[in-house]
Order: sequence, then structure tokens, then C-alpha cells
Amino acid sequence: MDHVIPEKQIAEIKCKQGAVRAVRFNADGNYCLTCGSDKSVKLWNPSRQLLLKTYGGHGYEVLDAQASSDNSQICSGGMDKLVVLFDVASGNSLRKYRGHAGTVNCVKFNEESTVVLSGSIDCTIKAWDCRSRSTNPIQTMDDPKDSVTSLEVSDHEILAGSADGHIRRFDLRMGKLFVDTIGKSVSCVTFTRDGQCVLVGTLDSTLRLMDKDTGEMLNEYTGHKNKDYKIDSCLNHRDTHILSGSEDGCVYIWDLVESKLVRTLEHKDQPVVHSLSFHPEEVCLLTAARDTMYVWKSQFAPDAT
Repeated sequence: MDHVIPEKQIAEIKCKQGAVRAVRFNADGNYCLTCGSDKSVKLWNPSRQLLLKTYGGHGYEVLDAQASSDNSQICSGGMDKLVVLFDVASGNSLRKYRGHAGTVNCVKFNEESTVVLSGSIDCTIKAWDCRSRSTNPIQTMDDPKDSVTSLEVSDHEILAGSADGHIRRFDLRMGKLFVDTIGKSVSCVTFTRDGQCVLVGTLDSTLRLMDKDTGEMLNEYTGHKNKDYKIDSCLNHRDTHILSGSEDGCVYIWDLVESKLVRTLEHKDQPVVHSLSFHPEEVCLLTAARDTMYVWKSQFAPDAT
């Protein structure tokens, strides 16, 4: 078990950008992004605890960001209602998309990184073409009845969680919308890495694993605390364990099949761990609390001793 879950903190990095609103690995896991309340996005080499670049262009707190599949661009969204596209190498903002009527909670590239999708407190999901000079959205999905809190994108699907207690899956190949009622405000949605299931975090301190196609609930995971904040949850790199932040300063780790709590990672003196990101191929977890990013690895990893 210990080979597939991180249980040893190997780094604690003060990001110096106010509160860290989100931490995200890039596509290959060599770098990561942090989003700050100081309006900045920062690019890091987390294994070397090295700040590589700082990106400015937002007028208010940045809440989410993602690197493109080839690492050449970064998209970000924040409380200034903007979606910004940055050039990684130069640090310049390439586009600023002004279409949302409220805070942008979440952003994601599509698989080819040609389109940015953004979810907002204005109850819409918008799609923006990165290759076009136009700054108008190419599509607006206004099906959610409340704030869009979380987005996931696969090669042909958009998965959205909303504060209206529903998850919505837009199948772009079939041109269909599938809606599952959860009943509680959704704070995070994630595809399992095999694409068969959906992990849903809600503001009743519960995670649910659901069959993507049937909507059947396969498992529930409880023990953590999540009633007030948007808290990230995710799976490890092998789909064997579920991880979630918590409002008690810990990360909780469950066995996916048995739904048994197997580990908690305590963050000393931190009231809330709200953001986390798991490495795509290795046992490595990034977490964020207040102004700090933490790096966790397996105790069997070479640099975890």
C-alpha cells in the first residue's frame, strides 16, 4: 500500500503570493502552477523547490490555472471575471477573455490545448478558441442553475460540477447532455484515470464515486470535513486511492475499492487544506494551505529519506 500513496512531507514552500488558491501539476508532472490572492500565477519546479517564473495580468485573485499539454501556454481564471492565456516562455499575456459576468472559479484546456473552458459564478461554462484572434467565446453553456465550481475535460467530454447540486456531462461526440442529481452543492468533480467513473466532492463532507455512464453510486468516502469551502479531491496515479483536502488541516486518503480510510496527512498549524494535485505518473502529491505549498512523496521514494 505504501508504495502508491504519499505519506512523507519532503518540502514546504512559502509561495509569497498571498493565499495560494490552487496548486496544479502540469501535464507531465515536471512542473506545477500556484495561483495567488496577490493576482499572480507562479511556475515552479516542485522537486527542486525552485520558482521559475511569475505571471501577472489579472486584476484580482487568481483561483485556478492549467498548463497546456505541450507546456507552452497557461490559462488562468479569477475574481476579476477574466480568463487569461499566458505564454510560458516570455511571461506575456497573449489573450484576455472578458465574457463572464462574475468570478471565474475554474479553467481547463481541452485535450489538444486549442480551446480553454471556463466555469463561473455566473452559472455558465464558456469555451474560448486559443488559435483565433477573437476574444469572444465560441460557445456558452448555460444549463447550470448556480455557480459552476469545477470542470474536467476528456477527449470528447466536459464534466461540470455546480453549486446547484448537479453534475453535468456534455458528450461532444453525441451532442448530448447527461445530468446526475447529487442533491448537495458540488465542490469538485474528477474523472478516474480510466475514464469509467466520476469522483464527486460535495459540501456535506462526503465524496461519491459514480459510474459515469449509468450514474450509479459505487462508493462513498467520509471522515474529512467539507461544509464551507471549495475543497479539491482527486485520485492517485493508479486509480487505487481517493484523496481529499479538508477543513481540519489534513488530507484524507481512502482505499478506492474498500472505501476505508488508510491515511491522513496532517498540515501543522493549518486550518484548511483546500487544494491538491497528484502527479500523473509518480507517487507525489502537492497540497496548498494558506500561503504554503507542500510536497509529499512515498517514504520509499529515493529523495524522501
